[in-house]
Amino acid sequence: MNSKCGLTLGKYAPLHKGHQFVIETAILETDKVVVMIYDSPEVTNIPLAVRANWLRSIYPSVEVIEAWNGPSQTGLTPEIKKMHEDYIIKQLAGRKITHFYSSEFYGEHVSEALGAINRLVDCERNTLPISATQIRENAYACHSYLHPLVYRDLITNVVFLGAPSTGKTTIASRLAQEYNTLWMPEYGREYWEEHQVNRRLSLMQLMEIAQGHLEREEALLRRANQFLFTDTNALTTYHFSLYYHNAVAPELVQLAIESASRYDLVFVCSDDIPYDDTYDRSGEVNRRIFQKQIEGELIVRKIPFFRLCGNLDERVQFVKNVLGQYRKYSNIVDCI
Repeated sequence: MNSKCGLTLGKYAPLHKGHQFVIETAILETDKVVVMIYDSPEVTNIPLAVRANWLRSIYPSVEVIEAWNGPSQTGLTPEIKKMHEDYIIKQLAGRKITHFYSSEFYGEHVSEALGAINRLVDCERNTLPISATQIRENAYACHSYLHPLVYRDLITNVVFLGAPSTGKTTIASRLAQEYNTLWMPEYGREYWEEHQVNRRLSLMQLMEIAQGHLEREEALLRRANQFLFTDTNALTTYHFSLYYHNAVAPELVQLAIESASRYDLVFVCSDDIPYDDTYDRSGEVNRRIFQKQIEGELIVRKIPFFRLCGNLDERVQFVKNVLGQYRKYSNIVDCI
């Protein structure tokens, strides 16, 4: 018995449940599924590698072909159709396709070129009335049509670092309110209040703080609206561990390393505001030391950051100016 091999293709910019319906139909009806994904920089700035990773993560049994130099012309002229057909056949590199899956006009001529069955799926979008264009215009409004993995990758994760009592919590909560989104409070403060003994935590407890913070942050990324404002990350916990124990648990070392590429924008809150001497803090002298350590660590790890100075309104306006210029997956240098 001959095996059935299905092919579907697209930009997946971003991948949504309409796309998934086509892919999952192909998975149900064939023995093997190939998905070809186009770079299409003229349509989206979400890197092809990110979009391909969505497909591979959600559908591990599917073979993903990354089409980096596909034709961008659209239309039904014989020349344009032939250009696309030749490109697809070349990328398939001899793979035999028996069924071509799509919900678009090109299904007929592409399937004919492949010698495959033209399997059209939900062409009128009656089952899933959504398009990638709608999502690009307002992803938050289309949240229900996006896989959680996809949606969290569309959120700009903004982290505020700095020593204790430098205004991280205040600015994160203020910006969340102004942008109608969520913010991630520092989990370490809550954990410290519940578990500290003589104002100290063990090495493993500090690791648990970093892990717990990350888990909560991940959950909020899947519900945020365009931005998530995060108070502190594993790098700060790493430095507390060094300061109090002169050692760091291996798991926390790894979390600190991973934090270098986790955040889209990093802001360091300066220590130019009055120190709030509460029971859970270790003094203004230590604040200055922590501040130097955090900025030094960012420099050593080559993590670009913006320094926030002045009063709250001045800091908020500075962040707003950066956010106004920043585009997710763009070069951070372009918004400086």
